[in-house]
Amino acid sequence: MSLLRGRTVVVSGVGAGLGHRVAAAVVRDGGNAVLGARTEANLAKTAAELDPGGAHTAYRATDITDEGQCEALAALAAERFGRLDAVVHVAAWDSHFGGLEDADFTVWQAVLDVNLLGTLRMTRACLPALKERGGSVVVIGTQSSVAAPSQVRQAAYAASKGALTSAMYSLARELGPHRIRVNTVLPGWMWGPPVEAYVRFAARTEGVPEAEVLERLTSRMALPELATDGDVADAAAFLASDRSRAITGQSLLVNAGELMR
Repeated sequence: MSLLRGRTVVVSGVGAGLGHRVAAAVVRDGGNAVLGARTEANLAKTAAELDPGGAHTAYRATDITDEGQCEALAALAAERFGRLDAVVHVAAWDSHFGGLEDADFTVWQAVLDVNLLGTLRMTRACLPALKERGGSVVVIGTQSSVAAPSQVRQAAYAASKGALTSAMYSLARELGPHRIRVNTVLPGWMWGPPVEAYVRFAARTEGVPEAEVLERLTSRMALPELATDGDVADAAAFLASDRSRAITGQSLLVNAGELMR
């Protein structure tokens, strides 16, 4: 499969989980992956694993709350590969839990700065290169932005991602004349490092087998198993490719059928 042959894709938030999987999908599908995250060691590890020869990856430590660092990551794509065709936004602050009654709005503001404004900063940094030949912006959102989760409270995360999904519609309309598409992937429970850790924690806390916690999650799905971070990465790679050339302003749930809209 060569969905992205010759294309260059910026991937933010590359760590051990979904960001790694998205970068892997880009390289697998023939593209060049330009990797960004705050921790350079994680970037170096991913690049070495996915592309030992270094022909199809480049990376730069990037904090998406810093506009200059966003611009530097976008510039790296042009410097190294001569073009930029897509950006997939994985970087997010997803580790703050709680609801409204116990909310610390100072933390909420920080979550919004990363998840909403950081994504918009990174998108804006990529626009000059994307405008040259058109391309794709893919936002990794969350099912929690359109349906309240029943297992954990992440009100700040859901609100920030919901705002980003709303912003997607305006961006799709604004950038469409430049042949830049803007879409969102909404994962539900996604089997990967964070959910694996949740299952272990819940099983240990409740004194039950991990299989019981997992069954509690999968019982709500139309399909008999959770989507994986690889499934979400494949959806992002599709939306980054020309196979989705007529799709913009859309939200795609990748959730094994837990929620259908």
